[in-house]
Amino acid sequence: MLSDNKRKFVNINPVDAFLWTFRRNENDVVNLYDALSSLMQISTGSNMLNFGYWSENTPDPYEAQITLCKTITDMAELKSSNDILDVGSGFSEPATIWKSEFPHIRISCLNVNPQQLYFASRIIKGNGFTHNQSNSGSDHIRLVNSTATRLPFVNKSMDRIIALESAQHFKPFSEFISESKRVLREKGILVLAIPTLAKSAKSLEVFKLGILSFTWSSEHYDLESIKNTIIGEGFDVTITEQIGSKVYEPLADYYVKNREILRPKILEQYSSYVEKILFRSLLKMKEVSENKTIDYILLKCVVQ
Repeated sequence: MLSDNKRKFVNINPVDAFLWTFRRNENDVVNLYDALSSLMQISTGSNMLNFGYWSENTPDPYEAQITLCKTITDMAELKSSNDILDVGSGFSEPATIWKSEFPHIRISCLNVNPQQLYFASRIIKGNGFTHNQSNSGSDHIRLVNSTATRLPFVNKSMDRIIALESAQHFKPFSEFISESKRVLREKGILVLAIPTLAKSAKSLEVFKLGILSFTWSSEHYDLESIKNTIIGEGFDVTITEQIGSKVYEPLADYYVKNREILRPKILEQYSSYVEKILFRSLLKMKEVSENKTIDYILLKCVVQ
């Protein structure tokens, strides 16, 4: 994890947080992650910004995140690929895991957030790799500052595209899928790990989210509309896994169980009201996962 002595106390203006949640444009998403990434890192003990994939024997969030990365590895068939695009790559920790396992692959990490790319460069270096704007050299991981809806790559230049818990922020989602189709080679694979609403995001369903309707700052896509968009753009959806019960509920349980340990660490950087909101949000997240209002979807999509 990024060194604690590099961190500063994070002041979050409630008005700003309200606007991030309801406008949800790219600048809002950048500001949201700039403000809350440290909260995720403290809570999980890692530099990965995803909820993880839990089993009964998973000891902590980091191991759950590793499991999710390895699941994506298998779904995307990375062993047989050469050119990988990780869209919404966060701090690029998953990319270093994939690169360590398959040194031959060329990975481009695309992120709209320049601050995250800056820290990603440090993490990549710390894992023994180099980074630059080209994709040459076996030890390189390419860092690209761009939007997911306008991918700065030529047609048919990638074997795989991965969006690991990032596509819930892409707006409009259809443009990301269209761009992915353009950039992928024949029989190329697109893999998504995405939080969803289990049903169409009508006002009643959003109301059921309670505090999550304010703190879950995403587009609240539902599985049916996601799949319809993907198929409409010329993909075959070959794998659909609904794993919400192995994501939200165990993560919430972990925080509740370890709150007395995690809370003081969080309060070193955030006010007490932020921690209280986090706690209440996790409890609500578990509740709406149990009643199937929200889900978490893994999709494997192949260019037709």
